[in-house]
Amino acid sequence: MNYESTFIVSPELPTDRVEELTAKVVKTIEAAKGTIKTVQQLGKKKLAYPINKFREGSYVYMELSGEGSMVASLEGFFRFNDSVIRFLTVQVEKKKVLAKPTANPEQSAENPVMEVKNDATE
Repeated sequence: MNYESTFIVSPELPTDRVEELTAKVVKTIEAAKGTIKTVQQLGKKKLAYPINKFREGSYVYMELSGEGSMVASLEGFFRFNDSVIRFLTVQVEKKKVLAKPTANPEQSAENPVMEVKNDATE
């Protein structure tokens, strides 16, 4: 399964400690037989509302794949780490391909798919 995980770290943590924490997260995922596709440190951003008296936090975004047990161990790591103030992991579904429109849009207007006839008026 494919997942996206975003976690917010305390803004008081220096950037080198955020990188160390991200490396620990990567090790936790690999220990649970997961693979990481992308890791992006998005930097400090203002929060929509105060969390634990913090008004901003350092964001880290990850794309990963693995089993459900990998997600459970990852979220367990987040819960017991005091530096992480919020996290969210969601399952990503495969993108659905929509039907392509007809080659000639005028043709579809001339030949409607469904005709409605009212017997009362005929």
